[in-house]
Amino acid sequence: MTGPVISDAPPRLPTMGEAVAYWLKLGFISFGGPAGQIAIMHQELVERRRWISEQRYLHALNYCMLLPGPEAIQLAIYISWLIHGIPGAVVAGVLFFLPAFLLLSLLAGVYLNFGDLPAVAGIFYGIKPAVVAVVLFAAWRIGSRAIRNKVLGSIAAMAFIAIFFLKVDFVWIVLGAALLGMAGGRLLPHKFVNKGGHGTASAVHGPAAIGDDTPPPPHARFSWRKLTLTVIAFGLIWLAAMAAVRASPALGAMGEFFTKAAFLTVGGAYAVLPYVYQNAVEHFGWLTGPQMMDGLALGETTPGPLIMVVTWVGYLGGVTKAVLAHPVAAGLAGAAAATCFTFLPSFFFIIAGAPLVEATRGELRFTAPLTAITAAVVGVILNLATFFAWHTFWPQARLDAPFHGPIDLLAVGTAAASFVALWRYKVDIMKVIGVCALGGLAYSVAP
Repeated sequence: MTGPVISDAPPRLPTMGEAVAYWLKLGFISFGGPAGQIAIMHQELVERRRWISEQRYLHALNYCMLLPGPEAIQLAIYISWLIHGIPGAVVAGVLFFLPAFLLLSLLAGVYLNFGDLPAVAGIFYGIKPAVVAVVLFAAWRIGSRAIRNKVLGSIAAMAFIAIFFLKVDFVWIVLGAALLGMAGGRLLPHKFVNKGGHGTASAVHGPAAIGDDTPPPPHARFSWRKLTLTVIAFGLIWLAAMAAVRASPALGAMGEFFTKAAFLTVGGAYAVLPYVYQNAVEHFGWLTGPQMMDGLALGETTPGPLIMVVTWVGYLGGVTKAVLAHPVAAGLAGAAAATCFTFLPSFFFIIAGAPLVEATRGELRFTAPLTAITAAVVGVILNLATFFAWHTFWPQARLDAPFHGPIDLLAVGTAAASFVALWRYKVDIMKVIGVCALGGLAYSVAP
């Protein structure tokens, strides 16, 4: 049997119109979390369309993996920037999250107006245990890669104790882990060596429009002047955006908080969710813990990066704080503020840093501090799973009575079955949540 015929001629670069069509399509089909989204882009851009070569794709991905923020959308921004410059970066980034923004805003409005209906309440009753399993599975999945020795395991344990028992803010946990990593990298360097990496695919897909040896286009060439102007430009954009929301104290707080959160998403969306929860629920009071769980479940079943749950948080926060007179307008204003300030740094990281990455084209390695932070993230995610489990299994629990009321054995069984499905049988997250939602619906309408 013969394999596919590989053309010897590289394809032409796509026009802006062709690129817009692809990035819009990607925005609607980008399910499966960052791993799924990165795989979709690889299949389309490297294997089928051949817009970029395997090595250039992995080079960009390695840089994005080092950055705070959602690596999949940053990879899309990087590739589109390499092809079409800043306009391409803006198009790819916005179209990547726009469908999820619109869908989550719509679902948030429906949730606030119809969430008390028995059928809707039943659906969310079913998906809450699934969320517990999903977050616990994320802790296991990340931990199996990050916790490679007892030193890193100890950092993860200390992070869990700090955030769960001592209520230490996520920011201080990140800084503390970084300091431990700096010290450990000097004293025990072999414990902090990152043996990860994406590897090099063995498949050859034919010449690409941007190949291994294709020189960077003029707009992608590094200069200190260009970097300085980019930093100034993004600073002005951020100040203008903050000025636009300052009229509402709640929106102003969202702008500041989600900007800070965007710089702390080291380790993926699950790493920053405890920080978002800690502030959005406990400090600012934008939404409740159960509402946060419902938003996370919907974020898992809609396209776009999981960090899009900030759209849900912003919408409910806008309504809760009545930032505008009309509830829908208030919700959309909050959703827009949360989304804008969360993703603006991603554009900055790529447009400012990618020219330097293209200039060096060398191997990028995780540092010892980043390795320690990744280990701490495991403990932080485990805390999130524990908190969600507490609220789900003991629905009448309170801070002053953590195990008040009867335990919900049906929820415990559903969470356990969901975790087994994810861990042992590799069932897709969307299918697990979908089945649990249907089960909750059936339970709510049963006589």
